Amino acid sequence: MTTNATGGSQPPRQTSRADTTPDPAPGSAGVPAPAGDTEPVPTGGREPVPTGDREPGTSDGREPGTSKDAEATPATDARRDTGTKAEATPDRDEALPGRDDKASRRGKDDRSEATQDKTGRDQTDNDKTAQGKTDRDKDGKDKDGEDKTGTSEDGASKAGPGKDDKAGTGSAASEADRKDTAVEADPWTSFAPAPEPVPGRPRRAARATGRFLVHEWTLAVVASLALAVGMTWPTLRYPLYTLPMDYWDPSLQAWQMAWSGHALRTDPGQLFHSNTFFPEPWSFAFSDMLLGYAPAGLIGSGPDAAVLRYNIMFVLAHAMATFGAYVLARQLGAGRIGSAVAGVSYTYAPWLLAQAGHLHIVSNGGIPLALAMLARGHGWSLRHGYRPERRRVGWAYAGWMVAAWQLSLGFGIGLVFAYVLAAILLVSAVVWFWRRRTVRHPFGRKLFVADLVGGLLFAAVGALLAVPYFKVAELHPNAERTIGDIDVYSPPASGFFTAPAQSWIWGGLHEGARATLSWSPEMTLLPGFVLYALAAGGLFFSVWRLRHRLLLLAGVLVTMVLAMGTRFFDGTFTYAPLFEYLPGFNGLRTPGRMMLWTTLLLGVLAAGAVSAFAERVREISADRVPSWPSPWLRAATLLPLLLVTVEGLNDMPHPVVPEQPVAMRTVDGPLLVLPSGQNQDQPVMLWSTSRFQQVVNGGSGFTPRQLDDVRRVTVAFPDRTSVDYLRTLGVRNVVVLRDQIVGTPWEVTVDAPVDQLGITRQQVGNAVVFRL
Repeated sequence: MTTNATGGSQPPRQTSRADTTPDPAPGSAGVPAPAGDTEPVPTGGREPVPTGDREPGTSDGREPGTSKDAEATPATDARRDTGTKAEATPDRDEALPGRDDKASRRGKDDRSEATQDKTGRDQTDNDKTAQGKTDRDKDGKDKDGEDKTGTSEDGASKAGPGKDDKAGTGSAASEADRKDTAVEADPWTSFAPAPEPVPGRPRRAARATGRFLVHEWTLAVVASLALAVGMTWPTLRYPLYTLPMDYWDPSLQAWQMAWSGHALRTDPGQLFHSNTFFPEPWSFAFSDMLLGYAPAGLIGSGPDAAVLRYNIMFVLAHAMATFGAYVLARQLGAGRIGSAVAGVSYTYAPWLLAQAGHLHIVSNGGIPLALAMLARGHGWSLRHGYRPERRRVGWAYAGWMVAAWQLSLGFGIGLVFAYVLAAILLVSAVVWFWRRRTVRHPFGRKLFVADLVGGLLFAAVGALLAVPYFKVAELHPNAERTIGDIDVYSPPASGFFTAPAQSWIWGGLHEGARATLSWSPEMTLLPGFVLYALAAGGLFFSVWRLRHRLLLLAGVLVTMVLAMGTRFFDGTFTYAPLFEYLPGFNGLRTPGRMMLWTTLLLGVLAAGAVSAFAERVREISADRVPSWPSPWLRAATLLPLLLVTVEGLNDMPHPVVPEQPVAMRTVDGPLLVLPSGQNQDQPVMLWSTSRFQQVVNGGSGFTPRQLDDVRRVTVAFPDRTSVDYLRTLGVRNVVVLRDQIVGTPWEVTVDAPVDQLGITRQQVGNAVVFRL
């Protein structure tokens, strides 16, 4: 401890890594003292220099040309009165010839930390306002004669009146000055590895792209697409000429996408008043509209584009269903393999093969995807419960938007989805009001607003889409379903174990069982025997808690009972109350489609079992040396996924779409195409996509009475009664297809004389055109 002239303790000078030379002798002009938190030590208080720190070329550790009184302050001093600790920073480099790098105790407090030695070591400067290294001679001046030390040549400080003179008085530095001093450099940084160079923008973009490509969700999307192409093959083999399953309902739905795009592009006000079923209004709402696919309808025109569009959307619908169920299972807490089982089983369940001709039923991926987004937005999972720190308001908004989009595809499955969401909202509201007694804002105000806005958006979309259906129900009372219609399509209990004919494995084996069903396409409801087995195992061995397994089992049983319609004790206490009291349920004629929810719940149960099995395999592998699963264990974890995939293979036909007659590209409307019928009119709707002229023909879930009258009256066409009736409706042309009238009354009348009827006849391609 050194003592100043007044007898008080003087805090020691804190040396920097570059400051290893002795202090200058009294009266000599020195360079600025190194930055630190303490005042420099006066010249009168010297401490011995360790012998190991002597500079080369001297015998007593002093710099050549300096006196013995100018000794260096040792770097190993202990804590002083200031409470700071000076670190030992010996520097064995020699001083540059002709320069004096010794710090002056009388110098003004400078912002620079160290000077560069002769080896070219870089200056360590932590103060942004410090100056660079300057060459100084032994009298403390710049080579140009300018004093850079903050003192005059006679040793007087340059500081003006009122300023703290740190060089001559040895008084303590102010608190503000101590905060401004630079932090000493760590001596061990010299041994640190060179910092990694900052990558440029192209490299950063490449790294971000690489991370995106190997992300789990990216891989899941790619795998879903690849699996969809393979499982629906040969849908994309001849996408311009064939349609999966048949060319009746797929032709109708291909026209629906084409019409919605055409209407949005030309006259959105006529969207619900289509060019078919002339002169009926609101004809676009005679069946599920697939309005959510309208953006795809903006691309291309004509029947070929419509068929191609349908095939692409058919494959994408399968991919989205797989991805949506996978994401839902992952959000609930299942592992990757278990979630893959849930996704594949949900999309390629055998019973769905019978629905392959109904794109509005196959397009169900928005249901699990919206539920996953809503669960993620609310920070909830089945395995971990509610975690407020994981709430994401943006995911909640996205979930409601996807739910609204799913509803726009049709009420066939969207109506039940809407009621499921309403039930979830009701339960969530009850939980919210219950928990708010003990926890303030358990769901968060922003999340509550998101649910309110999203729920209103979903309800608004549903209400707007319901308006044309209410108009149709008002104008066509025969479109309303009865409980007797539900009984026709209600499957028995044996339907849950019967596969449709399109199943590659079970189709031929279950031919006898299908013969006992009155309407097998809607009564073969087998979700898969492998899925049954995995779900049953999930009741006893699973990552889900016991109460959750029981709730999932209850959901499976309830949805199965509802899928049976009136076959479960006549539906008196099950389906019938829903049919009578829930709005919109009387428009659903096929209760067997409730099997969609049964399959999803079974998939979640199976995902819990497979995930638990995969975790057990990892635990066993951790005890092995090396800790890596054997090939047999790895194959065992993939076996459930493989079995579910194989059971979903199909033997689906892909018929060629009937070629468009030349007359459909040249004849104006309104026109009638004969022969007319439910199956014959759906390709006619597809053919009309070239010009979208008005046609009397049309096929949907019901037949309007006027179209039924047209078909009945025109059986004898051309005759006076049929011609007058068509003129009354405003029909201008009639097209009779020669290749379809074999065995019909038109086979004889197509060449009958028409001179007395005031009409003309013209052969156009393979069709005969009658102009009224």
